[in-house]
Amino acid sequence: MARPLCCRRVRGEPRSTFFKPRGIPLAELETIVLTVDEFEAVRLADLEGLYQEEGAQRMGISRPTFGRIVESARKKIAEALVNGKALEIRGGEVEMVNEREFLCGSCQHRWQVPYGTGRPD
Repeated sequence: MARPLCCRRVRGEPRSTFFKPRGIPLAELETIVLTVDEFEAVRLADLEGLYQEEGAQRMGISRPTFGRIVESARKKIAEALVNGKALEIRGGEVEMVNEREFLCGSCQHRWQVPYGTGRPD
């Protein structure tokens, strides 16, 4: 019997949850589902450029698990792009993080503050 999935920490819901090729009605397209945790792993690894160890720490999972999630996500994204399929972001065992992360532009220091406390100086 497989182990149950542990909850993965994610920064928040994606701004857009559907992507599709232009000019083709959604009804005519096959849809690939990218889970929210896969979306977060790609964001951390590819957009923020984090190594797998740091990405895994941010999501509260092991490094091998992070690697498997990123690999699965990249394969789905590539399939959607190469084969002209729609990509929907939804689902997954996730826990929303209640903090926002900031980065100092001059010294590169990172810190988190709770939502609703305003933007730091």
